[in-house]
Amino acid sequence: MPTDNPDLAARFRPVFERIADGAVDRERQRRLPHEEVGWLRAAGFGAVRVPQRLGGAGAGLDELFGLLVELGEADSNLPQALRPHVLFVEEQLRQPPSDERDEWLRLAAGGALVGNAISERDPHEVGRLNTRLSERDGRLVLNGTKYYSTGSLFADWLTVRAERAPGELVVARVPADSAGLVQRDDWDGFGQRTTASGTVEFTDVEVDPAHVVPWDRGPGLHTALAQLVLLASLVGVARAAARDATEFVQQRRRSYSHASAPLPKDDPLVQQVVGEVHSAAFAAQATLEAAVASVQRAQQDEGEVITAEDDVSKAQVAIADVVLRATSELFEVGGSSLVSEARRLDRHWRNARTLTAHNPLIYKARAVGDHAINDALPVFGWTTGAPA
Repeated sequence: MPTDNPDLAARFRPVFERIADGAVDRERQRRLPHEEVGWLRAAGFGAVRVPQRLGGAGAGLDELFGLLVELGEADSNLPQALRPHVLFVEEQLRQPPSDERDEWLRLAAGGALVGNAISERDPHEVGRLNTRLSERDGRLVLNGTKYYSTGSLFADWLTVRAERAPGELVVARVPADSAGLVQRDDWDGFGQRTTASGTVEFTDVEVDPAHVVPWDRGPGLHTALAQLVLLASLVGVARAAARDATEFVQQRRRSYSHASAPLPKDDPLVQQVVGEVHSAAFAAQATLEAAVASVQRAQQDEGEVITAEDDVSKAQVAIADVVLRATSELFEVGGSSLVSEARRLDRHWRNARTLTAHNPLIYKARAVGDHAINDALPVFGWTTGAPA
């Protein structure tokens, strides 16, 4: 990681380079990367893990995450925007072989992307949802409002979590162009600004009963995989910060009368900072690789699922720490020119801080400690909400 598969590298690295070229402009304009997602779609990025017999690349999980890190270095918004699709494909791969499973995977191989409509901001009790799936005139219909719907504006299908009966949570898949479905690009976070993580409203949206399944909150790999995609974005941020720090120092001529060398590139203090940022990126990537390997073991042995969830939680805590420090320390390599809006180097810290606010670190660290002390089980299917 990065991928050492020459076929995957030859297919995707030129696309990543094009994406990186426009990253600062997209950030400055807050332009959603519809075109860039189209490039990834055309190159088959959404089918990296789909078996070759169904039209995909048949790559391993480690190869997928190698590519996600490289994509995150080009633009950390894009792995997160594609996270619902990555999780959808992984979910299908975990299902027993069937015609239905193969049809979904063929859709992914054909370029279809899956977004999500899971979270709600309106008041609701923990373990309950305001979005309802109900029967009306012999039809199943969805009604409700979702927020943080990452990637939905790029998607052909949406995975929707809803309540069918009191406390009975289900997952439905609906076409993104369904009648009664309205999307708004109103995500206002200070980081990860172009992930299309806004609002989706459902008004009597018809749902195919065949596309509804119970939401399984038991032990499994879904939460670990979901967190790993965010960690791949974080590692990409660290690599981009290391790259930008290096390029800035290499090109800089101005220094200070009290500096340790006439040129910043020869200043041992500046060299130390650049070295620390690169070391942080290395440590973050190595930690991610270890966590991915743990999940791969759990894919082969269900007895490793708890260990994998715990390992990914530890990785989340560790990677967040080193990346946040690195993206702040980056600004020690130069003077006021580093904070120029034209450079937008602040996006690295803002993106990292936003990514680390997902699945709050304090609860992950507590879960790791509880498991270490009391052998407590991780929480595999958590929800948000308010007390009853």
